Amino acid sequence: MPPGQEIDRRRGARRHVAFNGGPGCGLMSYSDPYSSVDPHRARHSGAAPDDYEPGFHTNLDVPGWAGPTQPVPETEPPYGGDTNGFADTTQLPVVSPRADRRPRDDDPDPAPPRRPGPGKRRAGPGRPPTTQKTSRAGRNLPAAIGVGVTLGAVLLVSLYTYKLAFLGVLALAVAVGIWEVSRAMRAVRAQPPTIPLIAGGVLMICLAWYAGADALLLGLAATLLAATVWRLADGPKDFKRDLTASTLIAVYVPFLAGFAALLAVPPDGADRVLVVLIGVVLSDTGGYAAGVFLGRHPMAPTISPKKSWEGFGGSLVAAAVGSAISCYFLLNVDFWWGALIGAALSVAAVLGDLFESMLKRDLGVKDMSHLLPGHGGLMDRLDSILFAVPTAYLLLSIFAPVR
Repeated sequence: MPPGQEIDRRRGARRHVAFNGGPGCGLMSYSDPYSSVDPHRARHSGAAPDDYEPGFHTNLDVPGWAGPTQPVPETEPPYGGDTNGFADTTQLPVVSPRADRRPRDDDPDPAPPRRPGPGKRRAGPGRPPTTQKTSRAGRNLPAAIGVGVTLGAVLLVSLYTYKLAFLGVLALAVAVGIWEVSRAMRAVRAQPPTIPLIAGGVLMICLAWYAGADALLLGLAATLLAATVWRLADGPKDFKRDLTASTLIAVYVPFLAGFAALLAVPPDGADRVLVVLIGVVLSDTGGYAAGVFLGRHPMAPTISPKKSWEGFGGSLVAAAVGSAISCYFLLNVDFWWGALIGAALSVAAVLGDLFESMLKRDLGVKDMSHLLPGHGGLMDRLDSILFAVPTAYLLLSIFAPVR
């Protein structure tokens, strides 16, 4: 090695050589033209750099050429000794040739084109991705119909075969509804005590069944007291928020559902519950059909964008006609009063649906849960019924009192 010359042997792209041998000699930087990690070469897009020396083994068919891809002939390394930090180019990965290269005879046969199928398609320029087909109302209609028919069959069988079975179904629905709403409340970091709420909710249903409306109110007070005592163990932090959420859940789910138990207790209780179910189902179905085919004017766009005034009119008409017929044949109520009961049930059902939609928007959730295919959670089906059963209990006690 010539005297006065110092070599930086660090592995990398640049080697700096400092000449201090004579007067007037300054510091000169030297960039290795053969290093595969040289940034000067790495930024070229497939063409050799201007300072490329001919005769060096390269492969210009590789896009993004950034250095030699062939083994260097066995020559003595510069400056003698080791490789001086040069990159080993014999282990570079094999890169496919450019698309515009001429095919050769020894090239492998290309893979056959993939046949189009019914699967999902990726998005691309001018080609949107395939999406799952849903109805215009935004739900999976076959699954929604199947789940709705199954739930209705369970209710009717329990009503007309063994009433205590209906009490068990109602208590189970209340427990699941409390769990769903309590779970959704966690989206706003509220922690209502689920265990005392579920126990108190089942107690409220049983008290309404066996002791009447006054016992239902006592059950609500006992449930709120139990939830408050349970929450005291977690300390004062967010106590007001958790207690407010507990009160909302106790009133919204088990207290309103207790009126369904009050309706079912009399000897003709099965018919009374059936009248309510017919009115709510026809209200939902009529509103859905009218909204899909005639809906033009949004009813509450900030709460439920898919609801329209035309759909609300369809709900009123369908529920009034269906309830007039069902009340006449099941409860001996005149057609006009039956139509009035049906219209009131429709208004209550729509208000219940809007209330739950507003609650879900405030919580930032789409559905209370994913328990029922095509419906979301159980509360997404009970929202209309929970507001309709107190309305029906009041109106039927006036127009069809228990004898």
